[in-house]
Amino acid sequence: MNRMMKNLGLYLILIVLVVSLVNMFITPMQQTRDVAPLSYSEFLEQVDKGNVTEVAIDGSSITGKLKDGRVFNTYAVGVGDLAKEIAARGVNVEVKPPQAAPWWSGMVSSLFPTLLLIGAWIFILYHMQGGGSKVMSFAKSKAKMFLDNRPKVTFDDVAGCDEAKEELHEVIEFLRNPRKFSALGARVPRGVLLLGHPGTGKTLLARAVAGEADVPFFSISGSDFVEMFVGVGAARVRDLFEQARKYQPCIIFIDEIDAVGRHRGAGLGGGHDEREQTLNQLLVELDGFDASTGIIVIAATNRPDILDPALLRPGRFDRQIVVDRPDFNGRLAILKVHLRDKKVDPNVNLEIIAKRTPGFVGADLANLVNESALLAARRNKKQITMEEFEEAIDRVIAGPERRSRVISPKEKRVIALHESGHALVAKLLPDCDPVHKVSIIPRGHQALGYTMQLPEEDRFLISKKELLNQICVLLGGRVTEELKSDDITTGSQNDLERATQIARKMVTEFGMSERLGPVRLGRKQHEIFLGRDIVEDRNYSEEIAYAIDQEVRRIIDDCYELVRDLLVKHDSVLEKIAAVLLEKEVLEGEELDSLINEKLDEVTDRSEGDADAESVAAAQAVEKKTSLQLEPRIDPA
Repeated sequence: MNRMMKNLGLYLILIVLVVSLVNMFITPMQQTRDVAPLSYSEFLEQVDKGNVTEVAIDGSSITGKLKDGRVFNTYAVGVGDLAKEIAARGVNVEVKPPQAAPWWSGMVSSLFPTLLLIGAWIFILYHMQGGGSKVMSFAKSKAKMFLDNRPKVTFDDVAGCDEAKEELHEVIEFLRNPRKFSALGARVPRGVLLLGHPGTGKTLLARAVAGEADVPFFSISGSDFVEMFVGVGAARVRDLFEQARKYQPCIIFIDEIDAVGRHRGAGLGGGHDEREQTLNQLLVELDGFDASTGIIVIAATNRPDILDPALLRPGRFDRQIVVDRPDFNGRLAILKVHLRDKKVDPNVNLEIIAKRTPGFVGADLANLVNESALLAARRNKKQITMEEFEEAIDRVIAGPERRSRVISPKEKRVIALHESGHALVAKLLPDCDPVHKVSIIPRGHQALGYTMQLPEEDRFLISKKELLNQICVLLGGRVTEELKSDDITTGSQNDLERATQIARKMVTEFGMSERLGPVRLGRKQHEIFLGRDIVEDRNYSEEIAYAIDQEVRRIIDDCYELVRDLLVKHDSVLEKIAAVLLEKEVLEGEELDSLINEKLDEVTDRSEGDADAESVAAAQAVEKKTSLQLEPRIDPA
């Protein structure tokens, strides 16, 4: 009703202004429609000739008639003496007295600018507060409310996180039937915090909760609270919870809550800033619920380590649900969800794809399926085959192929030898992850080739021997370059960086150095904005730092020597792998196994069983040497 009255008043003002303007200008236009303009000099000339019969003087305007009947109009200044002269010549002169303007014309002329400004101001305020731009509504929450248009996602569309779904089922059950819990005196958690790596499906879980629970759903991002104006974030938090109380029972979902929930008092500046005011208001709203409230807050973040402790205490976000990377069964279930609406060849084995994608999160698997579909469409296929899935895995891990990159034959041979060294060391060392594929096709931004190792099963612990094997495999390319070329290249930069990082972690973090003992050396570095690590020093002396450097160097040197012995002993196998790589550019794991076994048979000139026995003996020797890599170099006496 108020909106209609505002529009009606605006329209009436516009009508009055238009009518006034028409009345002011239409009469003079009608009066001057048939009057010919005449200059003042021509008028005087006509008067001298006696052609003017009558004249009407109205202020400075002179209207008259000539002998031929034409009507003219001219203007003059100081017409008093002129009227006497014209009358003396026998011209009929009529002098009109000045007429007062209508009362409303002055009002319109004075009020028109004012009314125009008032109308424009009302129009701007109306559209800023309730219209599309919302420039003036700083304190209004930007949360999107879903009632009948709730997301259609359900828990059937979420796979790979069964434990998280079970936890959230309890929240949904409370919203559907709160009496069931209140009858037993139970209190459902007021806040649920979803923790997990990026892409694990935290936001998807929240959308599934909205689709399963038949209650209003408010969705907002943590960054939507903070603006450049002081106090806006806290005002938006208040407005969000005021809206939620009108629709309870309901759910509030805050995505990326670490944007406003970071640790207070951190950083180089003061603690009284806009973000902390917003966090303080959020803490008050979370802890200020009535006992009978029906509002549940669900938040998601991948940085729980930087959240304020007050935000995580019981009574606020008192339930934390970890959405972890999916295991084999989880990846298999996620693949089935994403392949529901895809045309897939019956020969595609999803179990093999799930085994070959360890560490992939839900977003990675969704991207894998989409890349496979794009590749199949690009090749004009009716269905997605296993070939597209294999190619998509390589694209997701290493990037797209770059066959247009021109590589000289000399560099191509160096790359083939480098990758052959990685692959051969991985095959010869015991307890290494199987080699899935070796390629010398450039991929992604910098990769000129790659050796892909995939574990046979999901692992959550890694042993000392496996860490040493990883270092040896990383050093295989660099050692091969030294053995097979006159000079070394920069191709081992990333390998050396990763090998050194593993060795340093073994000494300082994992306690795998017998010389330094099972101690944790150094602190885990935090982000600078937390403000806790800027003035603190490391927790060990310079002597220990020197010992750490010696231990890291010793691990690298021992592994380097071991890899060199292996590659020198199996030089012919290394050459054969490099030659086949130069010819085919890609070697699958099965082809690599067959090639190595075949070459070992040729070199030893023995039967298959003897060759296998030699491989086993070599592996046992390597294992024995590897297990002694970290023996302290001191006299036992």
